[in-house]
Amino acid sequence: KEHQSDAGGNAALPGPAALGCARCGRPLAFLLQVYAPLPGRADAFHRCLFLFCCREPPCCAGLRVFRNQLPRKNEFYSYEPPSENPSPETESVCLQLRSGAHLCRVCGCLGPKTCSRCHQAHYCSKEHQTLDWRLGHKQACTQDHLDHTVPDHNFLFPEFEIVIETEEEIVPEVVEKEEDFEITGSMGKESEELDSMAKHESREDNIFQKFKAQIALEPEQILRYGRGTEPIWISGENIPQEEDIPNCPCGAKRIFEFQVMPQLLNHLKADRLGKSVDWGILAVFTCAENCSLGTGYTEEFVWKQDVTDTP
Repeated sequence: KEHQSDAGGNAALPGPAALGCARCGRPLAFLLQVYAPLPGRADAFHRCLFLFCCREPPCCAGLRVFRNQLPRKNEFYSYEPPSENPSPETESVCLQLRSGAHLCRVCGCLGPKTCSRCHQAHYCSKEHQTLDWRLGHKQACTQDHLDHTVPDHNFLFPEFEIVIETEEEIVPEVVEKEEDFEITGSMGKESEELDSMAKHESREDNIFQKFKAQIALEPEQILRYGRGTEPIWISGENIPQEEDIPNCPCGAKRIFEFQVMPQLLNHLKADRLGKSVDWGILAVFTCAENCSLGTGYTEEFVWKQDVTDTP
């Protein structure tokens, strides 16, 4: 799983302190990971981007993205790719390796906190310990042998593998230049306001039409990857300027790498708890130099663009 792209479920990730919502402070939910090694970079033979979101009402707004990379020769993965048909001996070793770091029963992230009664259940935070207690651990806690079957806490999204294919180049039928509308009538402030409104609506519609034309070949696509290219915005509102994208802590600029499409929300059933996370486009920007910071996680930048209702 570490060498593929996924949406939903859980993953091996940074510690609880790094995975708190910057707005409300509650634990973030794993949204997706993109396996994106960089050709020609020995230090990024294994490279993955992890995106998290807050799905805790009434916030449902926090977003964080992390980058992790390793050279081909490292202490975690074998130099050669694993066999698609592992031998029984390999499967036995995999079973032994399951007893690793303690993971949170709710979100699957590192779980340094332990239930003080049974000392068998582990959590990333007090919030998730409380949630698990309410959804069944209160009864299971007193049992001699804790049932490690984890209940559905309605916290994780359903898990899917993301299949990425190269897109054929298409020429959108939408005229790219903005149309100039002439407003006839009396001159003055009212005419100028009408002219401004017409041009704004025209630009908004033009951007949305280009968005639809670009995804026409695969309307259900959930992710677009193109490091160093430009995002396809869904609206003319809230498009970031260069100064809106912060530089990497190493000093290098950040460049666009991938965007998450609104179609993903349908697959993740994000609204099953009522109010939940929502977006038009999530655009992820990463260090242009792809700085190497050892075996740790580097936080990158995500820009959220909502869908704008045009009158």
